[in-house]
Amino acid sequence: MSWVLDNLDLIGELSVAHLRQSMISIAIGFVIALPLGWAAFRYTRLRGPMLTTVGLLYTIPSLGLFPLITSLFGIPMLSETNLVVALSIYAVAIMTRSVTDALSSTDPTTRQAALAVGFGPWRRFWQVDLPLAGPVVLAGLRVTAVSTISLATVGILIGVQNLGYLFTNGSQRRIVSEVLAGVVAVALIALLIDLLLVLCGRMLMPWARATRTPPRARARIRQGQGVPA
Repeated sequence: MSWVLDNLDLIGELSVAHLRQSMISIAIGFVIALPLGWAAFRYTRLRGPMLTTVGLLYTIPSLGLFPLITSLFGIPMLSETNLVVALSIYAVAIMTRSVTDALSSTDPTTRQAALAVGFGPWRRFWQVDLPLAGPVVLAGLRVTAVSTISLATVGILIGVQNLGYLFTNGSQRRIVSEVLAGVVAVALIALLIDLLLVLCGRMLMPWARATRTPPRARARIRQGQGVPA
């Protein structure tokens, strides 16, 4: 405990860096996964091969992915950019399937009705498909965020400073409180981002809450219709 109190500045600095690296990667991954997920949903022949290929990206070990990114894009091996690109690739691997599943879960009748009243494909996607798929997309984004925040700690293996430093330094010096401080800090950041995503979802998608009928209300409806509760 004394180590934590003596190093609050260090923990705060590493937490800010960790949060920055994670948020950039999550945003990039989401922006790339959205059109890929739509393409997999729109073109059924591509769905299987595309989702399989994208899903395989998540199986690449990070220690192998870092030098691969350097070889393909010329990004310095020991750089924060390399970490962000790697985390973005992992985020795309998770989010693409989530977007595809979310769009597939929308009611086909609603989509057809939108076309019937004159909605073009572009307008229908933004005003009908994506809003209806929003809750499922949000669920996938929450999983992606937590996973990315956790994975970001491997950046210390290529010299990128974040909360992973507390793990390696604490292990080498056998300071258990330093390692625990890193674990707690990563968990708190993950919980904070997850909470922010939930709040954003409630603000941006109020219809998702409105469609949820409370159990007592459902019981009253059944009683009113003469259906046993």
